[in-house]
Amino acid sequence: MQLSFSMLSSTFFFVFVFFFYFQLCFCNGRIFTFEMHHRYSEQVKSWSRSRLTSFTAKHRWPEKGSFEYYADLAARDRILRGRKVSEIEEPVTFSDGNASFRISSLGFLHYTTVTLGTPGMKFLVALDTGSDLFWVPCDCTRCAPIQSSTYGSEFELSIYNPKASSTGKKVSCNNILCQHRSKCLGPFSHCPYVISYVSAETSTSGILMEDVLHLTTEERHRELVEAYITFGCGQVQTGSFLDTAAPNGLFGLGMENISVPSILAREGFIADSFSMCFGRDGVGRISFGDKGTREQQETPLNVNSLHPTYNITVTQIQVGTVGSDVEFTALFDSGTSFTYLVDPAYTKLSRSFDSQIKDTRRPPDTRIPFEYCYNMGELHDWIPHRI
Repeated sequence: MQLSFSMLSSTFFFVFVFFFYFQLCFCNGRIFTFEMHHRYSEQVKSWSRSRLTSFTAKHRWPEKGSFEYYADLAARDRILRGRKVSEIEEPVTFSDGNASFRISSLGFLHYTTVTLGTPGMKFLVALDTGSDLFWVPCDCTRCAPIQSSTYGSEFELSIYNPKASSTGKKVSCNNILCQHRSKCLGPFSHCPYVISYVSAETSTSGILMEDVLHLTTEERHRELVEAYITFGCGQVQTGSFLDTAAPNGLFGLGMENISVPSILAREGFIADSFSMCFGRDGVGRISFGDKGTREQQETPLNVNSLHPTYNITVTQIQVGTVGSDVEFTALFDSGTSFTYLVDPAYTKLSRSFDSQIKDTRRPPDTRIPFEYCYNMGELHDWIPHRI
């Protein structure tokens, strides 16, 4: 993600102020008065036309009360609110809090609650650094059920309704974020999307939407932030999305332009960064615009400009106190439940682990997708605390 700012000409302000000076002989004092005019008022239009510049020559004044009139006002309001947040460099997080949780019954993924639309609707979404698009079930043709014995009764799931949100709108095919224009009927038709994931026969498809994501600043005095973001209206899900994994949506945290962190940085809401941490108990946090500290350790990313991902180079693996030198690249993917390695790294790690385990190894079982399984003793079981 690349963060950049652009400033309007210093001669053109959001509110034009005309100053009129009057010297009044009243108690030997002076009174200054001024008039304020809205940027689209007739006075400002006349003033602008009389002082023709390159900006005003190209600028088309929208008709008051028209769709373009309110759209332009809303866009400028979002820019100003975004600048206000970014100027004080406060990190932001979801309005429901920055906590995340690993939920074993939902694919061992890390989840958090987000609020979307007006009025706000809550979604329990999986956090995924391995993909880019944020999507939720919407106008469902084939979605996971809202209630299921697989989830349990403690989860409250939702389905997004485009007609129920006063701030939601469908993204047209001429939008810069529309990647499947070849499937569009025309430039103003709704932009479709299709994404397939690594998990077998797992995908989501639908149309792109734009709506308000409800956020809050994390430091000082908490301030609510409404950010317009682009997301997927997931009409058809397949594979794991129909039962155990992300039944209420997936929050893509990748580096492409369509990801929420990229949008927030591009619109000036945050610094071009975010952070996540996961505790051993599965409880974690997520924060957008968090720059970290100077003392923290860093790992460089291997960024592919054609398709940037959080790819790193691994130089050593350690099991317990035994280390092995290796060299391979790996994708940091919070949307994958387990760590996957290929040889020779896999063999080095598994053999080192097996040599340190004191319990009896189980014979191969076709019902279990793991090669190394053990019968753990009640008193003498031991697992390397560090891998």
